[in-house]
Amino acid sequence: MVTVGTRKVIIFDTTLRDGEQSPGASMTLDEKVAVARQLCRLGVDVIEAGFPVASQDDFAAVRTIAGEARGPIIAALCRADRNDITCAWEAVRGAQRPRIHTFIATSDVHLEHKLRMTRPEVLGRITDSVSFARSLCQDVEFSAEDASRSDESFLKAAIRAAVAAGATTINIPDTVGYSQPQEFGELVSEIVSMPEITAGGVTVSVHCHDDLGLAVANSLEAIRRGAGQVECTVNGIGERAGNAALEEVVMNLRTRGESFGVQTGIKANELYQSSRLVSRVTGIAVQRNKAVVGANAFSHEAGIHQHGMLANRATYEIMLPAEVGWIGEGMVIGKHSGRHAIGSCIKEAGITFTDEQLAQVVSKVKSLADRQKSVSAEEVVAIAEGMLHEGVEPALRVVEYAAFTGNGAPATASLAVVVDGRTVKASNHGIGIVDASFSALKAATGIDARLAEYSLKAVAGGSNALAEVTVAVESGGRIARSRGVHEDVAVASLNAFVAAFNRLLALRGIT
Repeated sequence: MVTVGTRKVIIFDTTLRDGEQSPGASMTLDEKVAVARQLCRLGVDVIEAGFPVASQDDFAAVRTIAGEARGPIIAALCRADRNDITCAWEAVRGAQRPRIHTFIATSDVHLEHKLRMTRPEVLGRITDSVSFARSLCQDVEFSAEDASRSDESFLKAAIRAAVAAGATTINIPDTVGYSQPQEFGELVSEIVSMPEITAGGVTVSVHCHDDLGLAVANSLEAIRRGAGQVECTVNGIGERAGNAALEEVVMNLRTRGESFGVQTGIKANELYQSSRLVSRVTGIAVQRNKAVVGANAFSHEAGIHQHGMLANRATYEIMLPAEVGWIGEGMVIGKHSGRHAIGSCIKEAGITFTDEQLAQVVSKVKSLADRQKSVSAEEVVAIAEGMLHEGVEPALRVVEYAAFTGNGAPATASLAVVVDGRTVKASNHGIGIVDASFSALKAATGIDARLAEYSLKAVAGGSNALAEVTVAVESGGRIARSRGVHEDVAVASLNAFVAAFNRLLALRGIT
């Protein structure tokens, strides 16, 4: 049952900023724009598009999203520094509804060891930076980094300084995920009831990390105690253990509305598509038992559970799959299935293709159906996602590939690749075909890389099932995650390697 309250909670999505700080989650400009568009469809109130001063790429991404996104507020993060603030404003000023989000730490450990500033110096910096930001933009958010470990009296002094200087939103981060729900809720209650907050109509926001697994619990407790904005990411991705998962926060508020008495503007039936898109562009897989959007979220294996479900879904389901846009795995595609059926399956997964790309997917799906008689919806989506990871116009393409192994014989892989318009051939040995293939690809491209992560799963059951390989490849301090899909494990692995190499090249600006 869905209960809706009257007080609206602002959903501030920071997938493109804090989420991208998850190791290996770097996105290209086109991928960031695609995520921003989906966040608009999802109905988030604020999109934090990035940290413009961090790099030229970040600046370009924020400016592009600010110019294209319609509906949500577009925020740019910056330190409490005039140069940073100017850079953030230049990036975000083209938005319909721009916001400058500036921050400085308030905990003693940060002041002493990172900032090397005194408390009076920090208060002065807050006043200067927030007032300067407000001179540029009417919507200014101030974050007191590491607020949950700050001395409460000094934290309140920092908040007073920010509000007096013109901040319209005050954000209380649990930066290292240290707080427990009760103590965090008490802190939020104290801040919400400050005269400066109530008299000025200032929104109190929270930003919780998941180091102790309490990001969602702390966010919900903060909302219960009066917070008007919650900062979160799709799939909970982010620095270290991640952030509060947007889909979990939203569905708690929606499913247990009587406990919170609030509402959001989120279109819940876009949650699953949002999750799949973020997983696809970052290469970070969603664990099967992930709440709300995991593959097992609406699966029931135990006999007693299945019996109850057949009698009435409410016995073991507190929300319907359709509520979150979950497509399930019921559709079966055969070699006679048409373009429309396959296209609908892909569209329901939140994937947008051109007619040419769709034709390629249809061809691959029918080819697979010829060999294994039927193809599940999950396999169709895996094929489509695998194509997206390969890239529309990749800088690197494999045109020949062969791999050999045998009892007692070293594995050997030989391949030919087209890179920079040249065809290069290479061969290498390895401990197994996967190792040999990776080594041969490095030799052919001249890219010094390390295979940091490798995982393999069967997309569906059976010995002839599609193999889906997920990899993380590290080179020059960058990590690229990608996937490869094929009936042959060796080819699926190579596809994943090539997609990751192309991603590394794209992140370096080589296309």
